Amino acid sequence: MEVIVNSLIDVFTFNNILVIFLGVFAGFIFGALPGLTATMGVALMLPITYGMSPTLAMMALLGMYCGGTYGGSISAILIRTPGTPASAATVMDGYALAEKGKAAEALRISLFASVFAGVFSGLALLLIAPQLSKFALEFGPAEFFALAVFGLTMIASISSDNLRKGVIMGIFGMFVSTIGIDPIGGLSRFSFGNDELIGGINLIPALIGLFAISEIINKSQTAHIKSNEEVSNVKKAASSIRTFFKHFKTIVKSSAIGTFIGSIPGTGPAIASFLSYNEAKRSSKNKEEFGKGSMDGIAAAEAGNNGVTGATLIPLLTLGIPGDTVTAVMLGALMMQGLAPGPQLFQTSADMMYTIMFGLILVNIMMLFQGYFAVKFFAKIKNIPVNMLLPSLLILCFIGSFAVNNTVFDAKVMLVFGLIGFIAPKFGFPVTPMLLGIVLGPIAETSFRQALSVSRGDWMIFVTEPISLVFLLLSLLSILLPVIRSLISKKTNEKA
Repeated sequence: MEVIVNSLIDVFTFNNILVIFLGVFAGFIFGALPGLTATMGVALMLPITYGMSPTLAMMALLGMYCGGTYGGSISAILIRTPGTPASAATVMDGYALAEKGKAAEALRISLFASVFAGVFSGLALLLIAPQLSKFALEFGPAEFFALAVFGLTMIASISSDNLRKGVIMGIFGMFVSTIGIDPIGGLSRFSFGNDELIGGINLIPALIGLFAISEIINKSQTAHIKSNEEVSNVKKAASSIRTFFKHFKTIVKSSAIGTFIGSIPGTGPAIASFLSYNEAKRSSKNKEEFGKGSMDGIAAAEAGNNGVTGATLIPLLTLGIPGDTVTAVMLGALMMQGLAPGPQLFQTSADMMYTIMFGLILVNIMMLFQGYFAVKFFAKIKNIPVNMLLPSLLILCFIGSFAVNNTVFDAKVMLVFGLIGFIAPKFGFPVTPMLLGIVLGPIAETSFRQALSVSRGDWMIFVTEPISLVFLLLSLLSILLPVIRSLISKKTNEKA
């Protein structure tokens, strides 16, 4: 108990608070700028932390991590450009609200949901980390495949207007994910002799193209016309605290989903965000609002992706296994400080471990204060004339895509996906299922083939493993429910 009390006191030292403040601020910038992800920000900050103490270094990196994860929602809401893949689900409702002059309200509910989820996952890290880490170790290739299949069933939910076209785009996205080196056999696929395609299609340029470039093309057609749309009014956002409690149930549920997904190594915030969004839509009484400006949609997506932040530290600190790409960099930071994460670290450096855990909660509280006062400045972006904003956004998109691998090829990929994102919706083909296919395709393919290799070709491995069977049954239920609901609705209308 004495160790916990001392760790709690250590968190509130001036140096810790200062590096957390600067880390969160830098995270906002990296998250909001297209292409500059939280992973990139943490990696760039790593050399700066070399001369710091282990605790101080982790505080700075956690500030960048949490700030970057929330920061992605800023550009997602304001300019239909997810700053990070984790904010892709936020685009669907966030931008629709911003177009209605409710950018400030959307930013505030996004902030409150993000902070609550971050604190929720931080408490999970503090209280039930060993239990969650043991459960996460039960996930093998069969379980990962079933989880990916369950995620892909969300295509049925987000393509309710035209399921057939949504499925086509999802399959197209999965095909795109197969371009490059075969993850199992090591052979080149669909590269057509192009050396640059051997590395595959990176998610960031595809994401920027599908959402940002397509929106820039759309907006450029009417940029010369003076808009009479209602501008964002920050004063209206004062009611966001009431909105938070109105959507409290969704936020708690999505935080739990994000924490669960984050504790499983190799998943990440993008999957958690989409799963939370899908669950919120499934259980909502106002399903028709989703995709057209639903506060529930934003709350679910942001609580889901920020719930991952603390949970990814669970396998890192308890088992020495990074939960995602960001915690892989943090693993390097700890090892650079001469520390080896794992069970023995809690015995040799318990005070430091508890300080880091309390620090994660403080990071989210700091994010609340910074974000609350920054919203008024973020929201004003919607008041900038479109003909002045578009050139700046286009430059940022090119810089963000180029920065992924420092190659012009990624900028070309962005433009190709921009054309797809512009043309496909005109024929009724939604682009979000395609993004889901790109995100979940590699997980599904790799896990499927690994599972069959482990079982020597026995397909029963997917139904004999309890966790895998549960996820497959949930996938079946997720597909059948919309169909059954549609049939019931049709019969009701016929009787009426």
